[in-house]
Amino acid sequence: MQAQDVMVRGVISVGPDIPVQIAANAMVSNCVSALPVIDIRAKLVGIVSEGDLIRRVEIGTERRRSRGDETLMSSDALAKEFVKSHAKRVSDVMTREVITAQPETPLWEIANLMEKHSIKRVPIVQDELVVGIVSRANLLQILARANDNKAWVESDRVLYQRFVDSIKDQPWAGRPFNIIINDRCADLWGFVFSVDEKTAVRVAAEATPGIESVSDHLGIAP
Repeated sequence: MQAQDVMVRGVISVGPDIPVQIAANAMVSNCVSALPVIDIRAKLVGIVSEGDLIRRVEIGTERRRSRGDETLMSSDALAKEFVKSHAKRVSDVMTREVITAQPETPLWEIANLMEKHSIKRVPIVQDELVVGIVSRANLLQILARANDNKAWVESDRVLYQRFVDSIKDQPWAGRPFNIIINDRCADLWGFVFSVDEKTAVRVAAEATPGIESVSDHLGIAP
């Protein structure tokens, strides 16, 4: 299987000049733990995650070091800690060197990247644009549906694309959800914004020729 078979396509992103509070609100509202940061040309310039925002002066969680600890740290390290806890813009707290992959990257390579770099998600980039994201949760979703007696078949990938094509013009197609198809059985994961959207996604999957059964695990974002 490849990244394009499991990635979430409706990626929520922010700009580098967005206030950190707005980024935090976007994470909470969309039930995601990280946001790709894109410039005015929609090119990836960084990623901001929960880990970048947990040490904040606004909520009293900034690091408080003793004089002894401070003497053991470099001035640059202390300056970076200060920026993380006090910066107002996403560009000052985001990770700039983002580990990415392409849609055709095999899942085993995605897992290797996560393990090697101790990261929880990998943005999927094509022609310098973010087209999806694969998280640890997406890999677990595959594991939950794994069948040792059945190999991944090309027809499942065809069904996946058929489903994506069938909803591409719908306003709810860009929500942070994905569909995983294994042996013509579809699992819906992620989030939509209403009960009606949840029903629409399920109906679209059930109406996709070739899909024999649909399991709806979709949540509704607050």
